[in-house]
Amino acid sequence: MTVIDELKNRIKGKGIRIVFPEPEDERIIKATNKLAEEDIVEPILVGEPDKASEGGEGIVHPETSEFYNEFVQALVERRSGKCTYEEAQELLKRPNYFATMMVYMGHADGLVAGAAHSTADTVRPALQIIKTKPHLSLTFGYFLMVRGDEKYIMGDCAINPDPGAKDLAVFAIEAARAAVMFDIEPRVAMLSYSTNKSAVTEETKKVAEAVRIAKKKAPELAIDGEMQFDTAIVPAVAEKKFPESQVAGKANTFIFPDLNSGNIGYKIAQRLGKFEAMGPILAGLNKPVNDLSRGCSIEDVYNTAIITAAQSLQD
Repeated sequence: MTVIDELKNRIKGKGIRIVFPEPEDERIIKATNKLAEEDIVEPILVGEPDKASEGGEGIVHPETSEFYNEFVQALVERRSGKCTYEEAQELLKRPNYFATMMVYMGHADGLVAGAAHSTADTVRPALQIIKTKPHLSLTFGYFLMVRGDEKYIMGDCAINPDPGAKDLAVFAIEAARAAVMFDIEPRVAMLSYSTNKSAVTEETKKVAEAVRIAKKKAPELAIDGEMQFDTAIVPAVAEKKFPESQVAGKANTFIFPDLNSGNIGYKIAQRLGKFEAMGPILAGLNKPVNDLSRGCSIEDVYNTAIITAAQSLQD
C-alpha cells in the first residue's frame, strides 16, 4: 500500500472539505472530479464560473456568495487596522483571498492552489489571514521523499532563504510532527558540512545552536547534529564520526541549514536517486494550505489534496 493509499484510508468518510481557487485550470477540474467521485474529500471550487475549465460545476463566485459581506468584515477585523473595509472588498473579489477566508472561517478544512498562480499568491493570503501557529514566526516547506518502502522528510526546501538557529529548531520540531503523519518514527538530523564540531564557523555554529534549542524545547524527540548527510544516513560512517548520537546513521527527517542546500538536496534525491518528491508541503500554519508547482500534474493536485486533508486531522 502506498503512502497516499494509507492517507486515503485515514481521511475517507471524514467529510473533509478542501477549497481550490483555480477552477480555470483543467488539471484542477480533473483532480477534483476524481476526488469527488472517489468520495475522498469534498472539493470546493472558488472562482468565476464563466472562466472555469470544462467540467467545473457548482463553482462559488466570491462576489455573489452569501458569505461575501461577512468575510469582508471578518477580514478587516483579522488584519487589525492593516486593511480598510474598501480594501477588504477588493481583496475578497480575488478567489485566492476568498478561498483563504473560507478556511479561516471554518467553511473549508484546507486549501490547495498554485497550479496557475505564483507561490506568493498562495502563501501571502495564508500568512495574512490564517497566520502561523502561536510559537512560530515562519512557515516552511518540506518534501515527503518516497522510493519503494523508503520514506524521508526533507525541509526547508521551499520558503526561507537563510533561517536563523531558532527557526531551524522549530523546523526540526514541526518536521518531526509531520513525519508522524506519514507513519515515520522521526529521527531528525540537523545537517551541515560539519559533523559534531569537526569544523567551527558561523554556519556550523548556527546549526549546533539550533540543535541545542530544539532539544530544550522538545526533549522527547530524537533530534541531533550538526552532522553531514553521510553521517546522518550511513551507519558505518556514523559509527566513526558521531558514535554517541542516537540519530546518526539512522535519520529519516532532514533539516537543511538554508534554502540553497535544501532545494538542491531534494532535487538531487529526486532526479538522481529516483525518489518521488511530494510537496512542497507547508507546515506551521494554523490551518493547512499547500502550494502547487505551476508545472504540476493532475496526480500532483490529487495527492496534495489528500495530504492537505490529512494535515487537517492533525490540527
